[in-house]
Amino acid sequence: MRHNKAINHLGRKSGHRKALLANMATSLILNKRIQTTVAKAKALKMYVEPLITKCKEDTTHSRRVVFSYLKNKEAVTELFRTVAPKIADRPGGYTRVLKTGFRQGDGADMALIELVDFNEAALATAPKKAKKTTRRSSKKAVEAAPAVETPAAEVETPAAE
Repeated sequence: MRHNKAINHLGRKSGHRKALLANMATSLILNKRIQTTVAKAKALKMYVEPLITKCKEDTTHSRRVVFSYLKNKEAVTELFRTVAPKIADRPGGYTRVLKTGFRQGDGADMALIELVDFNEAALATAPKKAKKTTRRSSKKAVEAAPAVETPAAEVETPAAE
């Protein structure tokens, strides 16, 4: 039974699993999106999100901690220079897993994992924040609007005649 076993071992020994997740995290950070199996994508999400949270604070210690996981200087630099400023105000949920179907060869369930703030297509279709409307009648606002728009000189001329 798997009671209280949070980690998915992915059918690998711990050294192989750590290397796999480090390489996938590096690819995700450098390319902003990768395609993999659903199980690996979920394991990668649990692996990379704490690292992205760690990069919010740009100190030597946090850089060294992230480097100990990723083992790639370019990925660490990319994470702290381009990813960190975009996710600075986000409280979590830095990655998105989208299921894409099944793999042709063995029928494995495939997924696309991406960094949320770097998907231009989703950002372009995101709804703009709408102006808050009230449930009141707009008659008063419509009647008051023309009186405000007319200058004082025009209002006085008809009254003088």
